[in-house]
Amino acid sequence: MNMLEVKNLLVRYGDLTIVNDVSFSVAENQWVMLVGPNGAGKSTIVAAISQGIPYQGQVCFEGENIASWKPVHLARNIGILSQQHYVSYAFRVEDVVRLGRYAHSSGLFSSGDDEDQRMVEEALEMTGLKPMRRQTITTLSGGELQRVFLAQIFAQNPRLLILDEPTNHLDLVYQKQVFGLIQDWARQPGKAVLSVVHDLNLVKSYGSDAVLIHRGKSVAQGNAAQVLTREHLQEAYDMDVYQWMNDLLQQWQE
Repeated sequence: MNMLEVKNLLVRYGDLTIVNDVSFSVAENQWVMLVGPNGAGKSTIVAAISQGIPYQGQVCFEGENIASWKPVHLARNIGILSQQHYVSYAFRVEDVVRLGRYAHSSGLFSSGDDEDQRMVEEALEMTGLKPMRRQTITTLSGGELQRVFLAQIFAQNPRLLILDEPTNHLDLVYQKQVFGLIQDWARQPGKAVLSVVHDLNLVKSYGSDAVLIHRGKSVAQGNAAQVLTREHLQEAYDMDVYQWMNDLLQQWQE
């Protein structure tokens, strides 16, 4: 049984169809990447799966329709990281990361246990945030803030990670680190990842599978190498992506 099944997903805003009959699945240890041009509907698909917007069709987790799930049950199984975070509260980094354990706590005023502290410490270590754990998040750069919320998701320890451009604000060093961490995380038993990614190089380097989206529809899906063919990319981007990428590569040849 697949971990996640998206069946005939349809999202409309008035008369405008944003996502049109998209179906795909995510199995254990897969990292499925949603890829395609701007405005294709990738982030809308993620928002629907995350139960953030109305949709038609079905989103099932291990065969169970999640539309009726309570938020705490959703959070125990699915972790969601968005592109941007707007914060005005002066919480410390470690306190924000610890909020990821809320779905596992016994109540609002629970002080947590050793398992909670272990997961927080591991998340801070994985994301390189230990040196700034006592800084307030209002003092952080955009890239640092994204790492804080990624650490919160790691501390949450869901079974499925849903990521919308997880390294959008990070420099190259942390892009490499974060994608490597997510790749290692996805290889653990009972884990999987679904993410929106614009950089085709990252899809080829880290994605096990891909779903190529164009104008709200799936152009191709399956193994990442089989999806990112010259013909499929031409259809989705209306340009010779292969030639353009090779031209860029030539600039780095000595």
